[in-house]
Amino acid sequence: MSRFPLHRINWTTSSFLIGTLAIMLTAVPLYLWHFGLDWFQVALFFAMFLACGFSISLGYHRLFSHIAFQAAWPVRLFTLIFGAAAFENSVLMWASEHRRHHKHVDHDDDPYSISKGFFFAHVGWLIFKLNPTEPYDNVADLQRDRLVVWQDRYVQLIAFVMSFIVPPLLGFWWNGWEGALGAFLLAGIARIVALQHCTFFINSACHYFGSQPYSTKCTARDSFIMALVTFGEGYHNYHHEFQHDYRNGVKPWNFDPTKWIIWTLSKLGVTRNLRRVAQEKILLAQERRQAEIEYSEGELPPNGEEQGVALARVKY
Repeated sequence: MSRFPLHRINWTTSSFLIGTLAIMLTAVPLYLWHFGLDWFQVALFFAMFLACGFSISLGYHRLFSHIAFQAAWPVRLFTLIFGAAAFENSVLMWASEHRRHHKHVDHDDDPYSISKGFFFAHVGWLIFKLNPTEPYDNVADLQRDRLVVWQDRYVQLIAFVMSFIVPPLLGFWWNGWEGALGAFLLAGIARIVALQHCTFFINSACHYFGSQPYSTKCTARDSFIMALVTFGEGYHNYHHEFQHDYRNGVKPWNFDPTKWIIWTLSKLGVTRNLRRVAQEKILLAQERRQAEIEYSEGELPPNGEEQGVALARVKY
């Protein structure tokens, strides 16, 4: 029996994912060959990429899914609008699936479990609907937010307007129909594909490559390389151990621009109640993990009392 039965394909989602990728690989190069690239198209691409990307990492993930901080309505509205433009569905669905991922990580009820393979965790879980859509039974708190409910109702319309209407209008203002086509292809199609796969890498690569300095309870791993392309979300081992911390890259030298933006917004008074794990708990997790490594490598100290302390750290 096929692991991914064809009769369970979600044709709407798979057509969008494959179609946008095909356009990016064909129409975008043709446009660049015929018309070239100017600074406006580059600026518009990165403006949309960053606005939508941080709306996912800061808004969808840390604010709404984990309630790692609280935000004033302008911040929530901004992340809801530009998050929708990422074409990763509504906050309610995204947060519901993500909370289920944390609750059942690496097991069958994990929506994008890495135990089912890299491809499944990356994009297969979207293409093949192996399980029926779960109810929003774990996001009752978000359903009390009128902005979130509004976005859930109109998410596809918001996504279409912000991705395929606004950028071409700006492109047309800049350089007529040539500019509109370029904005549609670059700030629209190419930006969507690039951003979606950055998000998908958190579900796949961040459970496959990297280190586990805090815990081996699940497959989540820390990766500086992944942090570079996921707005700081690459410190995934820390995140799974301390999921309600507003920081993913907890060390001062970690690349976590989402953390920096949240902190900066708190100084401006539009975010508050930033949740942080106590430094003692972080150090204890690292000590336990180091004891695990020493135990597995046979490097525990010979002294019985010291060995008992090390083993206790592993167990507790």
